[in-house]
Amino acid sequence: MSDVPERPESGGLVQALSVPQHAKVGVLAGVALALCAYLFRVLELFGPFGGTQEFPFVGPEGWFLLLAFVLATTTAMLVTAALTVVSALRLARDL
Repeated sequence: MSDVPERPESGGLVQALSVPQHAKVGVLAGVALALCAYLFRVLELFGPFGGTQEFPFVGPEGWFLLLAFVLATTTAMLVTAALTVVSALRLARDL
């Protein structure tokens, strides 16, 4: 009836760019970086913290755990995006 073609599925693009695999690598990199940063801070591997700051509600370990979560998620997104852009560039070059 109509002359408008159907929209192609976007799942093929996601698979062609290997987004799920890149997301797994990104999550692993983010968790590893956040875990290292958290352990260095909480275990005081560089020595004790010289400040006298107060940490309400959950204490310093709780606040640094929240910061580690933010670091992990942003690193995961950054690594996933960078790997996906590299895949897109390779795919465009091959075409």
